[in-house]
Amino acid sequence: MNLVSLTVKGISYSQTQQGAYALILSEEKGSRKLPIVIGAAEAQSIAIALEEDLKPPRPLTHDLLKSCLDRFEINIKEVVIHKLEEGVFYSTLVCIKKNEEELIDARTSDAVAIAVRTGAPIFTYPEILDQAGIELNVDTSSKDLSSNTRNLAHLETSSTSEEGIKQKPQEVNPGSKRFKSYSERQLKAALKKAVEDEDYEKAAALRDELEQRNQ
Repeated sequence: MNLVSLTVKGISYSQTQQGAYALILSEEKGSRKLPIVIGAAEAQSIAIALEEDLKPPRPLTHDLLKSCLDRFEINIKEVVIHKLEEGVFYSTLVCIKKNEEELIDARTSDAVAIAVRTGAPIFTYPEILDQAGIELNVDTSSKDLSSNTRNLAHLETSSTSEEGIKQKPQEVNPGSKRFKSYSERQLKAALKKAVEDEDYEKAAALRDELEQRNQ
């Protein structure tokens, strides 16, 4: 099956999990977005890698891993988000050393943090994008997401703690029980407004609620 290429659009603040963020991956040849809720530490690590002019005073965990990969001549061929099960995304690092390929299981947030540092492409399967993707016809250079990403990067580089903010253990497909009381008409109206506001994570939660009711 053909893989779908994804790019990192940016990071938004999570509306469904306090202290978490939504990593937004964009379909390279399409308008769908894949929102994935990640922990604060991983969000900051990705944000710093996206802001090329920012360098932390000491190597972050993902910077250290990249240094190890370079030192031992291991190349990251690609990252594949290969499974979505019970709201959790699963990813694989495809590594190459001396023409031998190895697959390494990784959390999606870690895999993306490594991918943006190594320049490795990110892929997923069409059925995952069909299941969890959001169709949004918006400008991919969203000022809101760019601002969020920059703010996160500056927050981490200005921190005196090497541990950072406590992280969440999993990456999940966003959803919320708060929409259970909505009528179908209210859900559709809220979904339309979320799309207009480029609130990717809220749009995903509303879409999931609509799909569950129509099953």
